[in-house]
Parts: sequence; C-alpha cells; structure tokens
Amino acid sequence: MFKVLVTEHIAEPGINILKSQPDVELTYDPELFRNFERILEIIPEYDAIITRSGTPVNKELISRAKKLKVIGRAGVGVDNIDLEEASRRGILVVNAPTGNTLAATEHTMGMMIAAARQIPYAHRSLKDERRWDRKKFMGVELSGKTLGIIGFGRIGSRVGIRAKAFDMKVIAYDPYIKKEKAEKLGVELVDNLDTLLERADVITVHTPLTDETRNMITRKEIEKMKDGVILLNIARGGIINEKDLYDALVSGKVRAAAVDVFVKEPATDNILLEAPNIIVTPHIGANTYESQTNVAVIIANQVLAALRGEEVEFSVNAPFEETTAKVMKPWMELAEKLGKFAVQVACARSKEIVIEYSGDLGEDVKAFTAAFLKGFLAPIVDLPVNYINAPFLAKERGINIVEVRREEGVNFKRLIRISCGTEKGTFSIAGTVIEDKFPKIVEINGFLFDLSPEGKFLLIKNIDIPGVIGKLGSILGKHNVNIAGFQLGRVDRGKEAKAVILVDDDVPEEAIEEMKKLPEIMEIQKVDLG
Repeated sequence: MFKVLVTEHIAEPGINILKSQPDVELTYDPELFRNFERILEIIPEYDAIITRSGTPVNKELISRAKKLKVIGRAGVGVDNIDLEEASRRGILVVNAPTGNTLAATEHTMGMMIAAARQIPYAHRSLKDERRWDRKKFMGVELSGKTLGIIGFGRIGSRVGIRAKAFDMKVIAYDPYIKKEKAEKLGVELVDNLDTLLERADVITVHTPLTDETRNMITRKEIEKMKDGVILLNIARGGIINEKDLYDALVSGKVRAAAVDVFVKEPATDNILLEAPNIIVTPHIGANTYESQTNVAVIIANQVLAALRGEEVEFSVNAPFEETTAKVMKPWMELAEKLGKFAVQVACARSKEIVIEYSGDLGEDVKAFTAAFLKGFLAPIVDLPVNYINAPFLAKERGINIVEVRREEGVNFKRLIRISCGTEKGTFSIAGTVIEDKFPKIVEINGFLFDLSPEGKFLLIKNIDIPGVIGKLGSILGKHNVNIAGFQLGRVDRGKEAKAVILVDDDVPEEAIEEMKKLPEIMEIQKVDLG
C-alpha cells in the first residue's frame, strides 16, 4: 500500500484517480500547506507528496521523509523543491508541463486579437469613462496579415493552426524543427530569424528561456521589423528585452504589444506597465479550468507510475544509485556532450540518427542513448529534459534513433559514434573515455582529434595550405577573442581539413563573417558545450 499526501488544491479528477487506486491510501488536505510544522510531523509516513507552489519541499522536509519515493509538482515550476537534495536521496521529482498547452495557445490568440483591435482600451473608454469614441480605436484585421512564430513546438504549432483559420499567412522560425512538420500544417519554415522579422506583420514567441533565447528580441531585432508590427510574448519573460520593447512602443515602431510574462514577477512596477498600446496580463496563460484539470490528471498518473516502477514521462530529475553512477557517469557525460555537439552542428533536422556502440559498454546502452538525447534536446524544447523523459520527447518530435552494436573499434576498444544525414551529406562524430575517467571527442567526419568536450570552440572546414591559422588568429585577435587551443585534422597536405579553435570568449558574428570571406575557409560553425 502506497501512502500519498496532497498538501494543496488540485482539480477533482486528479484526486479521484488517486482515490480509486486499490494500492493507494490518500490524504488530501488542500489547506495543509499553511501548516508546515504539521507536514514535517507526518511526512515520515508517506511514499509520495503532491504539491503546487505553496509547499516548501526543502532539505528539512526531505530529510524527515524516510519513506518518500516521489515528489509530484502539479504544474511546471519546481522552484519550491530542493532538487539537489531529492536527487541525492534518490527521490524522483515529477511535474506536469504539458497540461497547459491549449490554455497558452488560446491565450495567445486572445491577446493577438485584443492587440490588433485595441479591445481593452475601447472597453475602458466606454465602461469606465462613459465615452463613445469610435474613431479613436481604429484597429487592423488579422486576415491577410503575415504571422511570424518564433518557436514552432507544442504551443507555437497550435497557434499557427488557429491563425490560418483567420486567413493569416503563417511563417515560422525554429532551427530544430523539420520542414516536413511545418509543410504538413501549411506553414512556411524560414531559415533564419531575420527573414521572419522582416516579413511578419505580427510576431509571437513560443520558445523556452535558455541562454540562446534570452534577449533574443532586442532593439537591434526590432529595428529589422516592419513599422507598425504587433509583438506578443506569452512564453517566458526575458525573451524580449523589456526596455527595448518599451522604447519601441513609445516611438511607434511597434504598433501594439501583448505580454503575459515578465523577467521579474510579480511585475507590479515593470516599465512595460507605463508603455502605450500594450496589453498586459499577470501570467495567466495556464489559468483555465481545463488546464488545471489536465495538470491534476497528469500529475496523479505520473506519481502512480513512479510509485509502481513504471515509465515516467515528465521527470525533473533522474537519480542513479551511487555505484551505478560511478561506472556510467563518464560515458553518460560523453554521450550527452555528443548530443549537444550534434544538434548545434548538423543533426537538428535529421529524420534518423544512428548511435553506434563499439566494444564492451554493458548489455544495456539505453542509458547512454537517453543521455545523448538529453544533450540533443535540451537546447530546443520548452520542457525540462532529463534521462527519463528524453526518449519520450524525441519520439514526440519524430526523431528516430537507431542503436547499433559492434565489436571493438579499430583505434579504440570502446567508442560511441553518432551519425546523421544532412542536406550536405553525412555527419559523424565519435568519442571515447580515457582511463575510465576522461571523456574525449576523437573523431569528426573521419578526421581524428583529441578534444575534451567542454567550453566554446569554432569548427572549421578549410583547405590545408600555409597561412590559414595566422589569418584566423589575426581576425579573432582584432575582435578581442582569446584563443585557448588549436587542433587540426587532415588527410593530405593541400586537401580539405578540419580545424578546431578553442576560445575563451563568445565569437561575435562580425568575426565569423570576416573569417567566412577568407578563400581558404569552406565552412565555419560555433559550438558551445558549456
């Protein structure tokens, strides 16, 4: 019998699922979060706890929870949970990140229409000021306009479907989505962000907040947009620079904006509240009865699966037994870094990825495949990615993974090789672990290297003739980029070669463009392995 404690309100369908299980004894006290001392007193009895944001599942609580196997968060954020302590004690943390997909989609459409037609301002003028001022609230129609969607995942794609019903032309930018998915929905997938910025009449962002997307839209990007553009952020605070958006609204460059999320929340003193022609809501994209029901059902089922040792789709952490982690950790780290490398360089839109395991890597390599997918998916999806949910997310995105087992390799007894088909041919990268401790990238497209998979570097395809290194170094020096190391992989002098330049700093786009103009350079890509 599993004892489950629910300390805050969750929708009745989720509670009913838990109540109906013959192997579950449920304690549901939606006001218990207000009495933390009582929770500390009774938590040693329970196998699972389900909370929202009001219960601090901190180190003190976890240390007293002697029987606790799973912590369920009825929602997305886990700021109130000590993940490190939970992982250290082998307690699984699960959440319900997909329950609000339709709610966020519909909120986006509502905000889009409200911004285009100035509905909140017209409402306030008539209801509060008792003014009948029709000319003041001249709007624009969505029909015939071009909607640009940045991030074409779960929510972005659903916004696109609905926008087409409004007779909008829909274009999308997402470097990690296959063109076939967009084409199937009648959406044009553009190759770069600038194209979308220049063509769209309405722009909405639906990406996770990562190092790549933080301040994705600043003054520089806004200047590339059409005059009178409508801009929406119902995704994450910080993707659009708030000060730059404020300035663009004041200047009239942006006709109207609609924002549900802010860098700092509650956002009661945010500069955007002073901007003209902006519609703001207090992060209510997920606030519907239906989404809260979805969240409750998802978290109930996730907690039950975890208690019964079944597959869990939305785990926030993935604790390992210490003995297992010691043996697997270097290979898991290698596989994850190979995933990070592959998605940045070549495999983002590949239909099929082959993972080749050579030598004695144990009977079951699924953990390494999950680690690869974690590295591959983390930069491109709007859910927390870990070893448990990575395979589910890959399947959802139509990524087909083929695992191949081989005898010992030629140069290395044990090796993991990743290969995928691209528009330019086949890309491959391979790695091994030296002395059972140190992960190494040892091959890129057939060229041999000895790279530690960490930090920032440039991957360059060039003609191997004298002077290339000097020219590249001069350009990087001019842009104040310090070179930390250099490696060259080649077959014959004067032929095609691969070069890796390790750098201490981010390389500005101006430097990249300057290097691309060198006649000896065939291709150059930035890679960041953290």
